[in-house]
Amino acid sequence: MTNEQILIPIAKQSKRNPIFYLSSENMGSRKNLKLELMGIFLLNVFVFSVQQTTIPTINWVLNENSYTRLCSTKKILTVNGLFPGPVLRVRKGDRVTVNVENQGRYNVTVHWHEVKQPRNPWSDGPEYVTQCPIKPGANFSYDLIFSSEEGTIWWHAHSDWSRATVHGPIIVYPENGTTYPFSQPDDEFPIVLASWFKGDVMELIQTALAGGGEPNKSDALTINGQPGDLYNCSKQGTYKIMFDYGKTYLLRLINSIMNEEMFFMIAQHNVTVVGADGAYIKPLETDFIFIAPGQTMDVLIKANQ
Repeated sequence: MTNEQILIPIAKQSKRNPIFYLSSENMGSRKNLKLELMGIFLLNVFVFSVQQTTIPTINWVLNENSYTRLCSTKKILTVNGLFPGPVLRVRKGDRVTVNVENQGRYNVTVHWHEVKQPRNPWSDGPEYVTQCPIKPGANFSYDLIFSSEEGTIWWHAHSDWSRATVHGPIIVYPENGTTYPFSQPDDEFPIVLASWFKGDVMELIQTALAGGGEPNKSDALTINGQPGDLYNCSKQGTYKIMFDYGKTYLLRLINSIMNEEMFFMIAQHNVTVVGADGAYIKPLETDFIFIAPGQTMDVLIKANQ
């Protein structure tokens, strides 16, 4: 009997339901096949397990903290006590887990703005769209899959107006072995534009919805959590960057302001826009930038004045 003769019908059985058996010469082949398939299965399980255990986990806690701005103090919802929230730094193609524990008073979700999340919509974050909100006292682990994004994007709360204080940058660096499509800057700084309301932001939006009108305008605009020095009680806290003459800096600009477009410029300097919304673009030199709510831009500036 040759090795090709493996399945042989028993003649006494009906044609409709034949019984097959393996010839004795091929029992060894069957065992080898089983062992080989089992080996492949175990190898795949091992590789999958290794990949899963190497995914880094970041822990964030949503809670209320006291902040003083514009001569008054109030509690705001923050991530890890920070306003703006922590910077999430990854490389192109990375995968991370962010575990969010809600110790605040309201239901909250977190959205990863401009992260494409291929085949992973349940970690995208919009409340009642891709997930139920995280209740006070509960937690939820977001599986973030970074694919083609590169440059500056951001994350924010996606429940009513909680994103007024719950937001922060995502910086996606080039993957290992590659670099920027422009000259390496000497340093970089995230620039988060935001709104500051003296009242409770959640109450403000609920009042507006109940009355059918527009929400109140913000009482101040902030740069990295600080109002400008033209606002009362703000001069000492104004955010400042010290530039060295002749060096080039990368500003990672994010407009997290609730409802207002912004014009951004640096006195007596031109800037070069090299990226927008998580992708690099053809460099554009300009003396000012128009940036809409939710938009991000990567901007180079040379300190030459």
